[in-house]
Amino acid sequence: MNSPRRSGGRAARRQERAQGAGSGTTEAIWPGIEGGQYSPLTAGEIRMIDETAMRILEEIGVKGATPTCVDTICAAGGSLTEDGRLLMPEDMVRRVLETAGRGFKLHGQRPEYDLDPSGSRIHFGTSGAAVHIIDSETGRVRDSTLRDLYDMARLAEALPNIHMFQRTVVARDVTDPREMDLNTAYACLKGTAKPVGMSFGSGEVMEEAVEMAAILMGGHDALRARPPLCVSTCFIVPPLTFAEEALGVIECAARHGIPIKLVSAGQAGATSPAPLAGAVAQQTAEVLAGLVYVNLLNPGHPATFGALPFVSDLRTGAMSGGSAEQGLLMAACAQMARFYRIPCAVSAGMTDSKMPDFQAGYEKGYTELLSALAGANLIYEAAGMYGSLLGCSLESFVLDNDMIGSLMRATRGFEVTSDTLSLEVIRDVCIGGPGHFLGHAQTLARMEADYFYPALADRRTPQEWADAPDKDLLARARERTRALLAEPDPSHVPPEIDVEIRARFPIRL
Repeated sequence: MNSPRRSGGRAARRQERAQGAGSGTTEAIWPGIEGGQYSPLTAGEIRMIDETAMRILEEIGVKGATPTCVDTICAAGGSLTEDGRLLMPEDMVRRVLETAGRGFKLHGQRPEYDLDPSGSRIHFGTSGAAVHIIDSETGRVRDSTLRDLYDMARLAEALPNIHMFQRTVVARDVTDPREMDLNTAYACLKGTAKPVGMSFGSGEVMEEAVEMAAILMGGHDALRARPPLCVSTCFIVPPLTFAEEALGVIECAARHGIPIKLVSAGQAGATSPAPLAGAVAQQTAEVLAGLVYVNLLNPGHPATFGALPFVSDLRTGAMSGGSAEQGLLMAACAQMARFYRIPCAVSAGMTDSKMPDFQAGYEKGYTELLSALAGANLIYEAAGMYGSLLGCSLESFVLDNDMIGSLMRATRGFEVTSDTLSLEVIRDVCIGGPGHFLGHAQTLARMEADYFYPALADRRTPQEWADAPDKDLLARARERTRALLAEPDPSHVPPEIDVEIRARFPIRL
């Protein structure tokens, strides 16, 4: 796949980088770059995990199913044990999986933002539901607000390497659960035209949000044709227990054709087995149970494989979002999703650090790169998150946008052709030429196509840096963040539509 050409010329692009507006979609990187170069699991190990997942569903089953879920799955060949565990035989699971949705897109409110999460194409986005904002300048921690969420959606709109936006923080200034869900949906949809993700506490509240989205898109038929949201639901409480309200969310999504992210997020050593292979097997089984249910309700429904085994620091039992094991687990789950040919969603970038510091950089870097190299289609939590998802930082969006651009460039690799091997160029330079490649036509032609240029990363010499007034990377990121948030609000929601939504729903923003 080739990236789109940009207009404006090389001088304009140099000016963009100098102003910090670079590190976007360039000739060197683009949404949907293909990963898949890294495979922590062998083909035999994938089959072993698959076989174990099938045995979990057939022999152990899932408890807590609602009557509708029990009736639906039993009518297709499942069975209910005396102690209330819903069993799903392997032949039924594999038969239903053949009907699963593949080849669908995640839509933005503008078509240029649509994402294709098929094959090993990778995309980066946000998520996390943090309850705190971390001020990197003062070190203070405060409760997150609805305005914070809206501002983060605006940053995602402005930063080109953040391809999708799912709720990053909880609007703790909205205390009513229904109003919080509806205002969260509004803030995300109003803040960015990119594909958005959200979650709901019940199917009833989701029905209201569907009405809001239908107003936004011009009616229910238009919404079904191009839904601009994907609903994330933790429909499983590990180990192997359905969450009753979340099953209602799945049913609502199936009725309206809304894409859904099926999430099972066990914590290895706590709510899933401590061995990493066992954690992947359990989470695979749990997500397969969700895929069976949604595809029995609506065959071919657009749903992503959200097996997300998290990691416990077994010395304390606390979650460790930035561990090396976390990167391995997400890469393995991406492989399992590709095995089933289901678009996958993983979590990476959930550093344990509380600040944008050295620890945050290396933990975000290796967890996200492993996921990208494994071909994870949708990499959530990739921007802004700290404290193992408990905290969020606005200026980190700008920093992480830079990092993601570099990760995409690394994942892309490079092309080996007769042209790129450059034999004749080397001959021209070395025999009768200047003895260097600076200024050569090939160098000038390839400097944008082959190289990514971060906007904020400091590449000055030590002496240049010592003499400069802007030594601090975080200070530059804060300045850039303030500049972006000083721009006019996004204008993709027409004023008359906004008025209608505000008249129908208790919007607080």
